[in-house]
Amino acid sequence: MGENFIIPLSGLAAGRNEFSWHVGKEFFEGFDNTEVLDAELSISVSVEKSGQYLGVDGLIEGQVTVECDRCLDDLVLPVDVDVLLSVKFGDEESSDAPEEGEREVIFIPEDDAELDLGQIIYDYVCVSLPMQRHHEEGCCNPDAVRHLGINQDTSSVADSPFAALKQMFE
Repeated sequence: MGENFIIPLSGLAAGRNEFSWHVGKEFFEGFDNTEVLDAELSISVSVEKSGQYLGVDGLIEGQVTVECDRCLDDLVLPVDVDVLLSVKFGDEESSDAPEEGEREVIFIPEDDAELDLGQIIYDYVCVSLPMQRHHEEGCCNPDAVRHLGINQDTSSVADSPFAALKQMFE
């Protein structure tokens, strides 16, 4: 991956500690992700350490480039994701999914000296992307749309094979 998204736990000063990284296309290639064609992301993380408590507040901002599902041209999607984690030491696994706005609890072995956020950053970015990735109506590559037989004007369904069905219900 080239980038090191490691938070050193041993020797981490009590209080607030700040970390920041840049993520590009190479990061996603390291996970064998072929869907993300390019990326320009900034990650800022604030780690609060107080005794055994470790809270990780992160922000992932920027954009990724993927293929449009309709015309296969490049599509730039914004990314703006908050990462809220509580780190617990031990082997317990939490089966409860966090509610919206709550912290996700992750468990790491007690003897771990570092916390690797690489997989967490990757997961949060991928989950933030929409399932259907396409340009706004009328913005797809007109040549590709013409060859596919897609009518970009959604107000006109006369050319659609489902036009007869629509008339049945009017």
